[in-house]
Amino acid sequence: MNAAALEKPLPKPTAEGYAAARLLEALVEAGLAMRFLEEGLVRNAAGKAFQAWRALLAALLRLEAEKLLQVAKTEEERRWFVERAVPRIPTSRMKSLSQMLEQVGYGDATLWTSLALSLHDYQHNGPDPDMALSKYRSREEAAYDVVKLVHGVIHYAEAIKPRIWNDELENALKELKRRLSANKSPRGTA
Repeated sequence: MNAAALEKPLPKPTAEGYAAARLLEALVEAGLAMRFLEEGLVRNAAGKAFQAWRALLAALLRLEAEKLLQVAKTEEERRWFVERAVPRIPTSRMKSLSQMLEQVGYGDATLWTSLALSLHDYQHNGPDPDMALSKYRSREEAAYDVVKLVHGVIHYAEAIKPRIWNDELENALKELKRRLSANKSPRGTA
């Protein structure tokens, strides 16, 4: 796994290579999520799966920026999108950004984002039998959704593959698929 890829400075959000860099980050983070699952570190895996989805959103927002700017209703929204949304992907606005992506053709983006946000809560609160702080009663439930979200990252990576691709992305995707196929998750979701 090319974890060193996460340490490279990101191109500016307006630069051509930004989407590819964020997609690479998504694939590497998803690979780390699978590695943490293999080691039994479910809360860490949940955090990495969330980070993978967030990085993927950044790539999609950059790729679809022109269409998304047309979806924005006001000049203030367009300015916020360019200056804050694409470079930062605020957790509090991931749902609305996913809804915008759905408006330009990414039909199930909000479903995947909801899953990512649930895992984000689990990362911070752990299993919660009462389900007051987390939507997961057990580690196994969360592990199941980590694997599901990694599948979602792969799905979207393959969907945008024709638009941005290079050898580094190909290698990261192959490594992620290898880890996923080797994973024997608690509920057989791999």
